Amino acid sequence: MELDPQSAYSAIQTGIRQASALVVTYSFSVIGAILLMVIGFLVAGLVERWLFAGLGRVGGFDLTLRRFLSKIARYFVLGLVVVMVLGQFGIQTASVIAAIGAVGLAIGLALQGTLQNIAAGIMLLALRPLRIGEYVEVGSVSGTVEEIGLFATRLRAADGIYILAPNSTLWTLPVKNYTRNGVRRTDITITIPNSDDIEAMQKSLMKLAERDARVKKEPTPAAFVADLGDSSVSITLRYWTSVGDFAATQAEMNKNVRNTLNQMA
Repeated sequence: MELDPQSAYSAIQTGIRQASALVVTYSFSVIGAILLMVIGFLVAGLVERWLFAGLGRVGGFDLTLRRFLSKIARYFVLGLVVVMVLGQFGIQTASVIAAIGAVGLAIGLALQGTLQNIAAGIMLLALRPLRIGEYVEVGSVSGTVEEIGLFATRLRAADGIYILAPNSTLWTLPVKNYTRNGVRRTDITITIPNSDDIEAMQKSLMKLAERDARVKKEPTPAAFVADLGDSSVSITLRYWTSVGDFAATQAEMNKNVRNTLNQMA
């Protein structure tokens, strides 16, 4: 079939007009989308830096939590920008948001345990029941805190063993923090026969505590009868030291108490 030149010319003209209309229509959309992306990236960066700096002025706010929250704010702004860019091309953003929500729900269910650790990490960083350098005991986990992450916390046990504990474990169990209050109490209990001079032993134990400069004057050290048996008496020496002096003082005091017992035997 032979094509009429006039018809062909008309079809070409029609195609050119339609293409020109499409170019004009979508060129504005493309330019608008590019402007939105550029402005959105700039605003997202400004929001991230502003939030990071603002949280830094809050006393004791953890650095890791500052970074996490500022990144969340940045990605939230970028998400809004993506939705606005899609709207420039006539895409129904409500459907996109619904699809993203469904995908997010599926991912959340698949990563439920991980999200629990993240939530627990945020609570640990915000409420700070433990800090880096503190010695803590949580359930069967004990050691010096070396790093608090969003997923897990790294500790070093007293014997140097590496421990990585999930944040959800540390958050859901009671925390014993041996460092936080700055002082620790020590009780040393000895047992002597009823025939021994109880008062003399109490005075000897008190002298040991009073001679040691690491033992705090307040609370006052005490030596008291802790238990009475049929043929023996238990006497407890109680004193307080700083956390840093606790282990060394306890070791030396145990040795001195033993020497005192031998001298009075």
